[in-house]
Amino acid sequence: MSPPALIISPPLLNSATPWATDLENLRAILTSPSTGAVTTRTSLIHGFDHQHADHRYLFFNPGSSKPDKGTSSTPVAPAGHTESAAASLNNLGYSPIPLDGYLGFLTELAREHAQIRKTIIISVTGSPQDIQTCYERIKAASKDLPFPLAMEINLSCPNIPSAPPPAYDGDALAKYLVGLPDAPAFPIGVKTPPYTHHGQFATLIAALRPVASSLSFITATNTLGSCLILEGGTTDILKPQLPNSGIGGMAGPPLHPIALGNVATLRQLADGVPDLKHLKIIGVGGVGDGEGYRRMRAVGAYAVAVGTALGKQGPGVFERIERDIKGAWEV
Repeated sequence: MSPPALIISPPLLNSATPWATDLENLRAILTSPSTGAVTTRTSLIHGFDHQHADHRYLFFNPGSSKPDKGTSSTPVAPAGHTESAAASLNNLGYSPIPLDGYLGFLTELAREHAQIRKTIIISVTGSPQDIQTCYERIKAASKDLPFPLAMEINLSCPNIPSAPPPAYDGDALAKYLVGLPDAPAFPIGVKTPPYTHHGQFATLIAALRPVASSLSFITATNTLGSCLILEGGTTDILKPQLPNSGIGGMAGPPLHPIALGNVATLRQLADGVPDLKHLKIIGVGGVGDGEGYRRMRAVGAYAVAVGTALGKQGPGVFERIERDIKGAWEV
């Protein structure tokens, strides 16, 4: 039996980023006339221990690797960031707001905008047992919310030193997937890291096959880990007090080619497995204009998510993309 279908119309949304952290962020994305869904920042049951001094992001020029001045640990971007600095680097963890906080935000948004029926993708992570608890809490909340809900399991953050991304390891990934319901009440998906060789894709597909009836979508990809931006050739701008301690995940235009390759490969592999052909792919990585949107759709993305460009341009980026493509969502 096929799981519930993920519906995103128009096929444009945000990814789980710092710029989807609070109620104001989510409200702006929800009310944009050019989005078909909203993704929350990835949350834990009890929230992430966010430290403003340690967990930050910056923007940099993808051609020169020159960073803009300033870093930030909140959705408010550093002052005076330039248009040329279109890429981002972060060593952030997950949201400091717990899952129940996001469910409360959705209750508030439902009161404010009862006429909107866009899908809300609640991004979560934690232990395999935590994921099962998240599912039950979201299921209970769905009974009182007008929005169609979905759950994205983020198994791909590169910035948690004690917890390497489970989606790179078949055994670790299986521990998360085996506990998913056989007949979920709403769409469930997994967020994957950037894969760089065939063996990693094969590992993912092998892990997904036994739980095909539980999964509706894949979000590809998260940031590329183990990246570093220096200022003046020697200063680690994210954490200058400790050399090379600001290594983090890179996103924006430099990620775009690998994200396209991941989406194309996942679409081809899923189509080759009858039990997985139903999986929809949310393509994310370096999209900030209509051309990027078209490329993602052309390689098999069902919908296209925006991350760094949302932080750079604000919620107006969605309308910009719609203008660029002249409202022609299908390619």
